[in-house]
Amino acid sequence: MSTPEPADRPLNPRPLNPRPLNVALAMAADVGQKVFPPQRLATITEPLRLLSPEPLTEFNSPGARALLAEADVLLTGWGSPMIDGAVLDAAPRLRYILHAGGSVKHHVGAECWERGVQVSTAADANAIPVAEYTLAMILLANKRVLQIARELHGARAAVDPEGLFPDMGNYGKRVGIIGASKIGRHVIRLLAPYELEVVLADPFVTPEQAAALGVQLVGLEELVATSDVVSLHAPSLPATRNMFDAGMVARLRPGATFINTSRGELVDQEALLRRLEQGDIFAVLDVTTPWVLPADSGFYTNPNVLLTPHLAGSLGTELERLAASAIDEAYRAARGEALRFGVKAEELEFTA
Repeated sequence: MSTPEPADRPLNPRPLNPRPLNVALAMAADVGQKVFPPQRLATITEPLRLLSPEPLTEFNSPGARALLAEADVLLTGWGSPMIDGAVLDAAPRLRYILHAGGSVKHHVGAECWERGVQVSTAADANAIPVAEYTLAMILLANKRVLQIARELHGARAAVDPEGLFPDMGNYGKRVGIIGASKIGRHVIRLLAPYELEVVLADPFVTPEQAAALGVQLVGLEELVATSDVVSLHAPSLPATRNMFDAGMVARLRPGATFINTSRGELVDQEALLRRLEQGDIFAVLDVTTPWVLPADSGFYTNPNVLLTPHLAGSLGTELERLAASAIDEAYRAARGEALRFGVKAEELEFTA
């Protein structure tokens, strides 16, 4: 009598991926050049096989259809065409969509999850520069660096920093984080070495979870009224539109700095500008609605505002971090391992 197979041994053992995974790119052409330059594409080697260094910018031409027919993996980026049922019909081998960017809402259709395609995102990688920008602005805000520098440029003579801002400094200041998003959590981690009091407002976080993050959970109104710096990190969803309304703007304590690296539509900008015109608060705005303000906007001329052109996110050399994250996911897939940053369809309702 033959020896029975152990219960945990498959009857027909075989490698999870008996052949290399074919990889194609899908994104706007200029995005491909920036996010996946030649030196980054050169890191795609066995057990991966890059079908073409040129990204697909559409899925309908004969050439695009030929690549789709062979692709096991799509590495996507900003400007990727929508991947819907018709595209999946043309890509019978497609098993993974790995996005070298943040949100997948605008190019991954529900059919992908319904047909078992695994999806991941580089949102964690993209959170890093946003959190770094936020950390820098928090430290500069409490030190009053931008305001004092402006005084020095205007005076062209000696200035008295403590005379201008006797409360300057980071020691013991309270920093309020609105939203325990990927970026919000990374900001909290970056703030940990500093002697700051960090509080968090998020309706989906328990006090125990906040304690595990090393912060105190408070209500939104309390956070806004008591923090020296208020930094917004909530996702842009129908439920969060105008969440920082006129009432919240009014609650900002005199001398506070409001930082927005999330989305402009979360804020009542007219109310914020009116408060800024009173001269008793400051703002750092990397995002606005619209993204490019009209030339006559008061935000350009208000001395208490620092405007930056949506530069907190991945730019320049930081873009390759997104590609590295997506390529690493492809290698995990090729080894038969679980994706590190998988996205579930049900999560889309609560994420940006």
